[in-house]
Amino acid sequence: MSTEAVSPGHQARPRTKLPLHWLGVVPFAAFVLLFLILPTMKIVIGAFQRPDGSFTFDNVLGLFTPSIMAAYWISIKISLTSAILGCLIGFAVAAAVILGGLPAWIRSPLLTFSGVASNFAGVPLAFAFLATLGPVGMLTVFLKTQLGIDLRLLGFNLLSFWGLTITYLFFQIPLMILIITPAIDGLKREWREAASILGATNFQYWRMVAFPILLPSILGTIALLFANAFGAVATAIALTGSSLNIVPILLFAQIRGDVLGDPHLGYALAFGMIVVTGIANGLYIWLRARSERWMK
Repeated sequence: MSTEAVSPGHQARPRTKLPLHWLGVVPFAAFVLLFLILPTMKIVIGAFQRPDGSFTFDNVLGLFTPSIMAAYWISIKISLTSAILGCLIGFAVAAAVILGGLPAWIRSPLLTFSGVASNFAGVPLAFAFLATLGPVGMLTVFLKTQLGIDLRLLGFNLLSFWGLTITYLFFQIPLMILIITPAIDGLKREWREAASILGATNFQYWRMVAFPILLPSILGTIALLFANAFGAVATAIALTGSSLNIVPILLFAQIRGDVLGDPHLGYALAFGMIVVTGIANGLYIWLRARSERWMK
């Protein structure tokens, strides 16, 4: 057997190996590309096109008509109201479980339920609330027949502003619990002990130490909850139909393909929703980064 001598100037080059560890993220990258990036690009491009494909600003300018502006305003009010209420209630629940002296076994079932409920939306959620608080819902009928309380006479209507807001709270409160729980856990015991040594009361500790530290997390979560509610489409359509003029329902009416629909105006409506939710998510990321400085 003969062997060839390899000269010093012609050393064998190492073979380039395919980094197989990147193959694990290929399904995720494909999913993001197909269902997030490409549809978003189509929406943005379509918002500035006429039916013949030519460029125009008319679709975006059409967003400033009174009816569309009113729809955006109602959507913003519902999203902001459900975000603030969800933040307050969720924070109270999380603080009670973590700091309130409740049994330790409650925490695990609460977080498990929150993880499930925060993703429970759409038609099943709408049906659950209609079956419970609708005109002939279980709780509505029980209050009327057994206690003489007529929710309709009291002004409550599930197919209204407050009805949709209460429905959104079903997934807003659990989401707040999931996000704020690590922030509350991050409050160091040394901070409370130091405040106590210096003579601070429990109220002063929360007002001057704990709350300022948690404030960026709370504000960031409100922004995230706002974006979460503003982008909810299936729940609003399944619950209220066309009885409430909000952006998701108006968007659905424009792109469903009837003779009065304008797909490119629908693209502009979706583009406006992307801008609003993008601003809210940007605020959440910025405030989250600020809060993490104290948690390290």
